[in-house]
Amino acid sequence: MRVIVRTVSELCVTVGSVIVLFVVYVLFWTGVKADHVMDDQIELLEQEWSKPRPPADGTAAGPQKPGPYAQGRPFAIMHIPRLGFTWNKPVLEGTTTGTLKKGLGHYADTARLGQKGNFAVAGHRRTYGDPFKDFPRLRRGDAVVLTDGTTWFTYRIDKGPYKTVPSDIEVIDPVPRTSGYTRPGRYLTLTTCEPEWGHSHRLIVWAHLDSTQPVEAGKPEALRR
Repeated sequence: MRVIVRTVSELCVTVGSVIVLFVVYVLFWTGVKADHVMDDQIELLEQEWSKPRPPADGTAAGPQKPGPYAQGRPFAIMHIPRLGFTWNKPVLEGTTTGTLKKGLGHYADTARLGQKGNFAVAGHRRTYGDPFKDFPRLRRGDAVVLTDGTTWFTYRIDKGPYKTVPSDIEVIDPVPRTSGYTRPGRYLTLTTCEPEWGHSHRLIVWAHLDSTQPVEAGKPEALRR
């Protein structure tokens, strides 16, 4: 009997240790790794933006139309002052599991940044850096500021957080049915999981493009402290 009790006790301790290690891995280590990865993505962007760019007038070939975003590659940096003035995350093309481990993901079939339509972006609520951990704090009028290295784009939130189910893909339509918008415009949709440690639902916010300015003009007002 003593041997059985001792064996069961040791097994319980082992299982408990494994559970604790797993929780530490999920809560802490994946966040540490993700923060480094996101910092690397931002550094990659800043290095690309520091390189000389071709003339805006396109010279002999005429104006150059921007090409599609490269799958899995960063193309912008997002700032949300409501989540802290040091909060900034890279935005990459695509919403695959691997891409969302590196930062926020742009829904590939939605509008480009600043363009007419709905520029839709997804992010983890928890794990992999917890980029949207404080998503429920977002409110109407909050600024969401992005840059592609040449231009600052300031969006203003109009509605949300709105709770829905994962199958409700209309939330990223060019004119989302439940957003309150009634005509085409230049919109932004942010999505994340709900509840905090689950994925049975989604939280959504919608915003409109409020202003733009060249990077050379300095930071937009929303980012000035």
